[in-house]
Amino acid sequence: MVSPHGIKLAVYLISSYFGDLNAKVCDCLLRRGTLSLAQVVSFTELSRENVRNCLLVLIHHSCVQAFAVQQQGGFGEGPKVITQYMALFDNIIHKLRFPKFIEIVSEELGKECEEIFEGLLQHGRLSLSQIIDRYKQASKQGDSSADSARDSFNSLVNARFVERCPAPEPFLEPPSAEETTAKKRGAKSTKIQAQTMEQRALAAAAPMESLRFLVEDIWNDSVEKTDKKTTDVTCGMKRKQDNLESNTELQDTDENKVLWRANFEEFIRRLRHKACVANVKVRVNNDAAIVLAAILELSRHSETKLRIDNSVPQSINAIYDEVIKREGGLGMDLERIRASLVELGCEAPLMEIDETYSVDLKNIIEQARIEEMESIVLKRYGREAYRMFRLLSKADRLVETDKISDTTFVEKKDAVKILFKLWKDDYLEMKQQFSHCLLNSPSTMKQKSNADNNEASEFR
Repeated sequence: MVSPHGIKLAVYLISSYFGDLNAKVCDCLLRRGTLSLAQVVSFTELSRENVRNCLLVLIHHSCVQAFAVQQQGGFGEGPKVITQYMALFDNIIHKLRFPKFIEIVSEELGKECEEIFEGLLQHGRLSLSQIIDRYKQASKQGDSSADSARDSFNSLVNARFVERCPAPEPFLEPPSAEETTAKKRGAKSTKIQAQTMEQRALAAAAPMESLRFLVEDIWNDSVEKTDKKTTDVTCGMKRKQDNLESNTELQDTDENKVLWRANFEEFIRRLRHKACVANVKVRVNNDAAIVLAAILELSRHSETKLRIDNSVPQSINAIYDEVIKREGGLGMDLERIRASLVELGCEAPLMEIDETYSVDLKNIIEQARIEEMESIVLKRYGREAYRMFRLLSKADRLVETDKISDTTFVEKKDAVKILFKLWKDDYLEMKQQFSHCLLNSPSTMKQKSNADNNEASEFR
């Protein structure tokens, strides 16, 4: 679930980029979940045409994904196909990270690749011909710029910074007889199926891995043949897609045209890896950071999707070969590498024949988040609040108010006020029936309370 604060931030970003009407449609989808076009029109009280146009813009910029499902018709009617729309919260929040994405491309691939990539971020998704036209207009070098654009685009695809766009409206097959039987067995099965409908839609929309980063040999056709139905894209102007709308729902009428977009997943992977290495370097030591960086570099080439729990298992020999290539790793031998792997929390294999290691990335990231939260609490609420918050983060369980006061050497009266303030600002979780406090997970939010300041007495 997306927190109320997250929804406010996402709606603010959409409003800043695309205006208030698009923000209203996005807010409706984020708060109410997956909806049909008619439902969005009903809830937003906007005209059908306005909602269509807003959904076109949001889909084009990967902020909304459409998918078709089959529903039973009314009395005397057969089943009919309905298009549903869901907001992609993570993709909306990625707009805050665009400057970091551009910086990564500039540092790794150079200025020319940065210009093409920036155009994709600005326009959402473009075809090859549109990418070349935009690059020609920006560089003003004529035909010679086409070759430069082709090389830069290939570099972006090879680095997996750019990918093919997902299908605009995949169709989800109706549940099979076995799934229907499982649904009737209990509410638990129903809940699981309801949670996975959006995941199924995203999986159905995603291009096959073999096609996701495949650049077909159609550059000449893309340069010479311009689609008359598509408006030319000029640098600094937004792209219009009047041809995307059908009589009933939103869909791309040019099925043969391949569109490309920025691959957010690859950038998040790199930023995540960079953060993990930096945290280990400070919290453990430099050797452990070098070994972790080597493992993550090896994993990057073998990952098919973003891994948030453990890295891809790597052999000790592969780790060693990668470590000695890195700055500061040339003098490390196998024993030092094994010692660093133990410091990273890796368990030694039972058989040395198959000596592979996998790092618990989830634990590293969780530790980094807690440290960041502790720093925020220290700046906002002072050292006494920081000591209490750190106590709860280390305990990772319910702790009595009296024990918090005694352990952190804070007067109970002051401790109650501080704990109440932290709880009110969503940093802590409180169980009133036990008069205990617990560190609130960074990914969860408590329900807002209408109580006044007198509720502080509940901590006693």
